[in-house]
Amino acid sequence: MGMIKFNTIWRQTGILLCALLLALALHGCRDRERSEMNEPEPGAKKEFIIGIVPEHNIFRQKERYEPLALYLSRKMGLRVELRVMAGYGNALASINTGELDAAFLGSFTAAAAIRRTGAQPLARPQYPDGTSTYHGLLFTRQDSSIRSVQDMRGRTFAFVDRATTAGWLLPLHYFKEHGIDAPEAWLGEVYYTGTHEDAIMDVLNGKADIGAAKNTVFAALAETDERITNELEILATSPPVPENGLLVCRDVGETLRMKLREVLLAMHQNREGRSALDTLGVTKFIETTEKDYDPVFTYAEGIGLDIGSDNGNGNL
Repeated sequence: MGMIKFNTIWRQTGILLCALLLALALHGCRDRERSEMNEPEPGAKKEFIIGIVPEHNIFRQKERYEPLALYLSRKMGLRVELRVMAGYGNALASINTGELDAAFLGSFTAAAAIRRTGAQPLARPQYPDGTSTYHGLLFTRQDSSIRSVQDMRGRTFAFVDRATTAGWLLPLHYFKEHGIDAPEAWLGEVYYTGTHEDAIMDVLNGKADIGAAKNTVFAALAETDERITNELEILATSPPVPENGLLVCRDVGETLRMKLREVLLAMHQNREGRSALDTLGVTKFIETTEKDYDPVFTYAEGIGLDIGSDNGNGNL
């Protein structure tokens, strides 16, 4: 009986030991799986909201950035949500209030976000031709009589938004260089389209006599609509400024910020990342710093604009 009892205890101990070893093994697998899938540890941030400015129409913007959001979600181990903003100024205000964790911002809005909210630039896209900048264009219809700033007097001008470089800041600088300090008084009518795409199409379709927009949107439209090239005339071109870069809010932790930067800068090195980049029409992301926005600060100073002042409301 003593031997039977001893054997029974030994078997029970063995079963418990095996169960313990199995539990430890499963725990190790879960830790390893979490590491391989880049899943956050319990209690870590599980959602990251990225704003997008309305460069194109809202549906086109979602199509372009959705693969990137999915890629970042998988690599970062948290859900990346896109939010197309109603306007450029809305993006800045949302960063200021913490509604967004980060945003892809045009150079003017980015410069304002750096100065006003302490947002930090991480990366911006590089195009197949090796450029990572854009420039502003002033344009009219080829069949119009407008060829100089003097010809613009009394005409209708389509700006994009007061928070854009190509669609507002650079045109104002152009007028300033030509001795016109109050372009809205010089022109006959001024209005804001909200997107670069709409500014281009309004001039093409005769709603406005002159328009301002960024060259990358102009080129993208020209690829699908030959009228852009055949019927529009470029009147002036500005110096280059940084392409829409990703800036993170000052409250985003250092670890998460550096991880995001690492993922963006390396995504061209794998097939899934290259596929997302192809949808955006770019080849890779490159590192971006505050110094890259010096041309924007200079242009703002040139027209007497204090880009760091927000009147206390976070808007432009």
